[in-house]
Amino acid sequence: MAAIIALLLCFLPAGVGAQKRSHSVFFEGSDYELHVYRIYGKHPGKTLLLIGGIQGDEPGGFLSADHYADISLAKGNLIVVPRANFQSIVLNRRIINEDMNRKFADDRKRNYEAKIVAILKQLIMESDCLLNLHDGSGFFSEVWESPERNPLRYGQSIIADSETYVNAETGETVQLGHMARSVIEQINKQIEPSQHHFRFNNHRTSEVSSLHREQRKSATYYALYTGGIPAYGIETSKSLPLELEVRYHNLAINAFMEYFEIIPETPGIKLEPPELRYLVISINDTLPVVVKDGQTLYVNAGDTIMISHIEANYERGLTVDIIDYGSISDLRKKVVIKGPTEIVIRRDYLSCGNIQVAVGNSREVVTKAKGIAISRPRPTAPAISQYQVRINGKERTFQNDEHVEVVKGDTFEIVDVTVESGDASRLQVNFKGYVGNSQKNTGEDRGYVIDTGKDLWQRYSLGKKGRTYQVIVKYDGEPIGKLFVDLKDTASK
Repeated sequence: MAAIIALLLCFLPAGVGAQKRSHSVFFEGSDYELHVYRIYGKHPGKTLLLIGGIQGDEPGGFLSADHYADISLAKGNLIVVPRANFQSIVLNRRIINEDMNRKFADDRKRNYEAKIVAILKQLIMESDCLLNLHDGSGFFSEVWESPERNPLRYGQSIIADSETYVNAETGETVQLGHMARSVIEQINKQIEPSQHHFRFNNHRTSEVSSLHREQRKSATYYALYTGGIPAYGIETSKSLPLELEVRYHNLAINAFMEYFEIIPETPGIKLEPPELRYLVISINDTLPVVVKDGQTLYVNAGDTIMISHIEANYERGLTVDIIDYGSISDLRKKVVIKGPTEIVIRRDYLSCGNIQVAVGNSREVVTKAKGIAISRPRPTAPAISQYQVRINGKERTFQNDEHVEVVKGDTFEIVDVTVESGDASRLQVNFKGYVGNSQKNTGEDRGYVIDTGKDLWQRYSLGKKGRTYQVIVKYDGEPIGKLFVDLKDTASK
């Protein structure tokens, strides 16, 4: 497969690099599972963060964001969180415990919303602009026109917390109003009738006279006043059909991408290796079971199996082949098994999964019902995409096995480690020679700001010389990568 990817990339224009994308899953298996998609263009550029579904009863926003999770980019980057508040989406409720979009100020309540907001805050700091996608009531208007169209309505508006913002650290002025009006001009050219046109909605959130002071706890307010990052609430009207809401969200996202010179590819190019997640198989017309890649399905001679669904990272071009039975495509066919065989899953002509079918007695079993048994899956370790760290507050990224040079006394923070596949929640990232929580040392050191001048234990450095320390990444307890941190004295910098 690697050779095939390399071959295809050879046909890209000269000077064009390979695209990268990653998909991280947080809190996997919980009711509030969080999926984060990072799409990197072939050429570097600005990064736009899209957050959908922070309030679960606003489908226009999260259905729109979903369209961008699989996009390919020629230039610039996207971070897409299609469903920030999955539990509230499933229950079609705005709030479960608390309003997630009022959790970005200092907040001591520890619930699942707080856990997700902590991750969203990190993503905000990785971006150059935030779009928080909402569905709002009625239609916003600067003047009172009717109960449905007035200054207290949100629909069909782009909301900012201020007209401008001056970053106290850099002195840079963020022209929020100018940026929004420029984008709105582009959007409205594509919208008929004019009653659906977007308008700029300045909440003046920090001002005493603001009608929206509760927004000081919102994601956009946090992004602007903590990160100095332009941030907008995109509000389509709940009074419109859902299809129109999604279309208007898409127009707004496209216009912001154009403003930041983030260029999509048409059509997109997706070349990541196909990967089987599981098959859904029924045996002798009983209730179907889920069989994951690498597992063994045990049946009795003469049993009839039928594979009814293939779950993979692609939706199209998939076939399933029960070797020595049926044809090259045995999906949704009943096949009588007479002896041991294997099921090969392909995308087009590439094999992307394998399940052994054994006949007779079993073995190491995790699922057993009505004579059906399934073995444990083969353990697989994901590859590390990159290490994301902050050195003296400045964010940088490194590859696996790379050496990072810092001056003794610099601060060093492991922000995160991205893997190409697998469950990110099963990672443990340990700075060997540092203990983040002395009361309960879990070996997990992401998020701690380490003073390299006084927080490190020399005896855990390589050769016990206090010069090179290791950041060790484990997946299910097994090492899968290292980053080396080399300390230099100030004089030798």
